[in-house]
Amino acid sequence: MAETRFKLNTGAEIPALGFGTWQSPAGEVQKAVKYALSVGYKHVDGAYCYANEEEVGEGIKQAFESGVKREDIFVTTKLWGTYASRVEEGLDKSLKNLGLDYVDLFLVHWPVALNPKGNHDRFPTLPDGSRDIDWNWSHIQTWKEMEKLLGTGKVKAIGVANYSLRYLEQLLPHATIVPAVNQIENHPSLPQKEIVDFCKTKGIHVTAYSPLGSTGSPLITAAPVVEIAKKHNVTPVSVLLSLHVAQGRSVLAKSVTPERIQANRNLVELDESDLKLINDYSDELKKTGNLKRYVYPPFGVDFGFPDKS
Repeated sequence: MAETRFKLNTGAEIPALGFGTWQSPAGEVQKAVKYALSVGYKHVDGAYCYANEEEVGEGIKQAFESGVKREDIFVTTKLWGTYASRVEEGLDKSLKNLGLDYVDLFLVHWPVALNPKGNHDRFPTLPDGSRDIDWNWSHIQTWKEMEKLLGTGKVKAIGVANYSLRYLEQLLPHATIVPAVNQIENHPSLPQKEIVDFCKTKGIHVTAYSPLGSTGSPLITAAPVVEIAKKHNVTPVSVLLSLHVAQGRSVLAKSVTPERIQANRNLVELDESDLKLINDYSDELKKTGNLKRYVYPPFGVDFGFPDKS
């Protein structure tokens, strides 16, 4: 399947398949990023919160030394909550870690601010161990600071991540610039149709993370996924990744194993009958109350995600 790209509301194009770096083990990220770029990935997704941006940057640097050109790759990183009121400072830290002059996409990682003067740079806590949240700073204020970045040349596009319908509806009336992307957990066990459809009406591109659900997720053994995989002579993982591209979303694939990094590029074109099988499966999960969210950090905040989307 030829490389697919989607046009953002900025006019730029985002590669449909991205290489994810969340939870990649320290010491392995650099080689994985370099390898991914060497075998044809054009999109690398990272975040300050992952605490591995320097390794990601080293992998990118080594790819450049091997002939990969900066203008040919798309780099995404994210603003963490402890920098919600220090947006440009947060960006500058990420750029320094990555060894880059600019990123193609900079996202608000979660719509919550953490204490910028707390007891930890990434995960400040209160005496009882709960997250130290800055309730005096709103995600709308963060977005207004994000908008200023577009005049600096340090970002090509700005967007959000983990935004529910509630937060998008709060944000958009105050936004001079509509987010280019909303990156959300998305897979057949959590289709989030309400958010996906809303983003489509507003010209906000959706990127799916955790497309397999999670380690040990039942999705790769789900009957419709296995049936489609056999039909196309590919793995269930390939089906779960290809699903997003078929529905107009970009998707992040994560691995540090060369064989899997390569295999994850083996996307196939799913037809309407394939999509119906998976949509029917999601509908059945919804009907029986078995939809499942795997990523929900312990902020103690109601993000307004639909429990049964």
